[in-house]
Amino acid sequence: MGERTATRYAYWLVRQSPEVAQEIAAALSDLALNTRRCEVCCDVGTQSPCRRCGDPARDPALICVVERPQDILAIERSGEFPGQFHVLDGAISPLEGIGPEALQIRPLLARMSGAREVVLATDPDVEGDATALYLARLIKPLGVRVTRLAHGIAVGTELEFADRSSVARALEHRREL
Repeated sequence: MGERTATRYAYWLVRQSPEVAQEIAAALSDLALNTRRCEVCCDVGTQSPCRRCGDPARDPALICVVERPQDILAIERSGEFPGQFHVLDGAISPLEGIGPEALQIRPLLARMSGAREVVLATDPDVEGDATALYLARLIKPLGVRVTRLAHGIAVGTELEFADRSSVARALEHRREL
């Protein structure tokens, strides 16, 4: 949250009744007390293992790697992914001092003995690409198939309004009809 947003929230809160501030404080306290990391996928939730890791209908041999817990929701909304997830807690970013050791890579590698495929769903930016390449170099020698989400022009986007990088990726990853 940026400084402007925080300031807006503070001014909003000052205009509310004292009960609103107390409810928010209680909710934040409950969040801190009742939130934990899943010991399997590193997602944030109220139990460990989380409900996704404990779901027998999900394929544990198919693992989708994301940067943040909220990225899971975007993939879940598609209704197309039957596997499990793994949250890295960021991406490799040397300029920000974030190296591989700062990410949840060790727990991911611990899951590779039963893995068939790892889908790298990191962001389509320099840091996400670097992280995906790093992970692919670690995982492929273990005999696990490594794939990456397709990138390019979003469905419903008019070509003239697409950014240069998206058009370049769409051309690079075009497929035959």
